[in-house]
Amino acid sequence: MPVTEDLLNIIACPACKGRLEPDPGGGALICAACSLRFPVRDGIPLLVADQAQPLEPPPECVPVEKGAKTP
Repeated sequence: MPVTEDLLNIIACPACKGRLEPDPGGGALICAACSLRFPVRDGIPLLVADQAQPLEPPPECVPVEKGAKTP
């Protein structure tokens, strides 16, 4: 069950109070401001710091060491 827009309008990230957005992959809410991912289980967002996971940058965003050759 997806999180409704009405709920998204009243909840906030517990860490920074920023806006939460649905994860494109589903099953979570994302806080872009503090790069945390909060799971959603049975349609209920788990907005607890212990349940949050840090967002990993996509592979194309991984910094390359200075002077390293890129493929």
